[in-house]
Amino acid sequence: MKKEELKKRTKQFALDIIKFVGTLPNNRIVSLIEQQLVRSATSVGANYRSASGAQSHAHFIHKMNIVLEEADESHYWLEVILALNIGNKNELERLLNESDEFVAMSTSSINTARKRK
Repeated sequence: MKKEELKKRTKQFALDIIKFVGTLPNNRIVSLIEQQLVRSATSVGANYRSASGAQSHAHFIHKMNIVLEEADESHYWLEVILALNIGNKNELERLLNESDEFVAMSTSSINTARKRK
């Protein structure tokens, strides 16, 4: 996938997460989960953008590791929501798949960058 396509996709993931959490029940516990999920999901795109403009190989790897961690954390919070049996299941499954793909793409990019080093 090209850099610009992935920038758009990570931004769309953040927007989709923000919309998704807006559909969840309004209570204190869910609110805490929503905050964590929005923070990690928006960080995926922000750190990918930073990695895309990295000034060095080491900086690229560092930022992609953050992308990996944040995508995995997003996946975790989506799993928690699934376990609580709240939210639209179809949208939740789609978002889980998307976070999985970001984890896989990040891992692949990091491994490729390390081999080129």
